[in-house]
Amino acid sequence: MRSVKYLVAAGAASLLSSMAFAADMPMITPPPMYAPPVQDFGGWYLRGDIGFSNQHVDRLNNVLDAGNTSSVQRLGFNTAGIFGLGAGYRFNNWFRADVTGEYRGNSQFFGTDRITYPGGVGTDTYHATKSEWVVLANAYVDLGTWWCMTPFVGAGVGGARVSIANFTDQSIANNGGGALPGLAYGDDMAKWNFAWALHAGVAYQINPSFTVELAYRYLNMGNGMAGDLKTFDGTNNVYNPMTFKNITSHDLMLGVRWNLDNPEPVYAPPLVRKG
Repeated sequence: MRSVKYLVAAGAASLLSSMAFAADMPMITPPPMYAPPVQDFGGWYLRGDIGFSNQHVDRLNNVLDAGNTSSVQRLGFNTAGIFGLGAGYRFNNWFRADVTGEYRGNSQFFGTDRITYPGGVGTDTYHATKSEWVVLANAYVDLGTWWCMTPFVGAGVGGARVSIANFTDQSIANNGGGALPGLAYGDDMAKWNFAWALHAGVAYQINPSFTVELAYRYLNMGNGMAGDLKTFDGTNNVYNPMTFKNITSHDLMLGVRWNLDNPEPVYAPPLVRKG
């Protein structure tokens, strides 16, 4: 009977000792709860573009050609470089917009024109150089992302300053009595036109702050104009500038975008225990 009392006393003493030790231990505060970071697709960005053009003009018109019976023209431009900068804003994960300005380098123009007119036939050979400054406001729709690649489409409107320089018109007219050669020069001239564009391409996101684009663009820059045409000795009986009707371009562009306010990831502080 005495042994049972000793066992009960020993158990009670052990329990009291454990409770006292637990009371002396510091309380461990549970770690604070942190909400996961919210993914922010918006933000300002800068862009830069380079590329080259494949340009076309519908027709050359001159007031002196009004009485011609027919005119068959073959016209073309050499490829020229494109250099652009811009700034924009991404509104969400599928829509963004930017404003771009670009310089389109000198492109050599060449063409021929076989003209039939009352009393004879003539052939004109044309040469000139052309360049532009283009400003566009663009909007794009991203079509989804697969393996960091995002196809997109877009459209833009703005203005194009089309410059025509060094225009020459070398003509040979046959009036039935032999060939009559002639050479005319056009004054250098630049004019602003309404311009519009369509975009399509694919973007590759290298990291959250840097994206590379490869894009196709159709660009309509309106009409260009060479100034008043004069003969080599300065003779000019009527004001007759040469109009380049409906200049368009199929452009291949390589671009980069820098995101200016990419959010930094939020991390919880490490848990520190005492004791």
